[in-house]
Amino acid sequence: MSEAVIKQRRRFNFRGSLCMPYAVFMALFVVFPLVLIFYYAFTDAKGKFTFNNWGTIFTDVTNWKVIGVTFIIAAITTVLCVLIAYPIAYLLSNKKYNSNKVLVYIFLLPMWINFVIRTIGLKALINGLTKWMFGFDLTATYPYVAIVIGMVYDYLPFAILPLYNQMLKMDKNQIEAAADLGANPFQVFTRTIIPMTIPGIVSACTMTFMPTMSSYVIANKMSENTTKIIGNIIEFWFGSSSSPNKYNVGSVLSLVMLMIIGISILIEKSISSKDDSRKVGIW
Repeated sequence: MSEAVIKQRRRFNFRGSLCMPYAVFMALFVVFPLVLIFYYAFTDAKGKFTFNNWGTIFTDVTNWKVIGVTFIIAAITTVLCVLIAYPIAYLLSNKKYNSNKVLVYIFLLPMWINFVIRTIGLKALINGLTKWMFGFDLTATYPYVAIVIGMVYDYLPFAILPLYNQMLKMDKNQIEAAADLGANPFQVFTRTIIPMTIPGIVSACTMTFMPTMSSYVIANKMSENTTKIIGNIIEFWFGSSSSPNKYNVGSVLSLVMLMIIGISILIEKSISSKDDSRKVGIW
């Protein structure tokens, strides 16, 4: 090996050094916390290996109810967000209705405001309306309805953005060709537009479902602290519980939520890969 090659290899790798801060950040704030969660989940307060923490969670019927309620709220919120965001994203991506993209920023501006402030404002608004129209506060009388409204309001931009980006990539020639070949507007929408936007739909579902599973602050504010989701239980075990195994049990719940989110990501990748495989062919 020549001396020039050796010097070249020894030369300081500037590009590689730029990755070091990111690697350190990932190790300290992602990998290390996950290792701690796994450690606490399978040990007791004295550091001994045990599965009792899992039994504490899964033998309590209340925990199953809370997990079920959380899943139902997240699923309803996701469906409503996608149904509302789809036509909005379609209009925003159409240059006929939004030529200067001002409307896009109007819909995304709420993301720049703290979600707690937005939730408190929404709570005051809907309680004022329902009090005036029906004589009761919605958050106190129908807490689950209020929670879904709050979740949809806060996470709707997360559904609009991926759908909007996907619709910008749609092949307009296919839409025009379908109409020219005799397809009515409904057939054009169901057989041409929806298939081309499936990746955006899947991304919108994931970006809405995952934060909804853990956003217990919105649930507290919109239900007057009467409804609990899985995030509330995690907060209780890590913060308010007096049990010596509180970190251990809280870690188990964190892993449960992590597994639910991981399953949703795997489903997203599976659907996306199937959609990519269908694109191979004439188009």
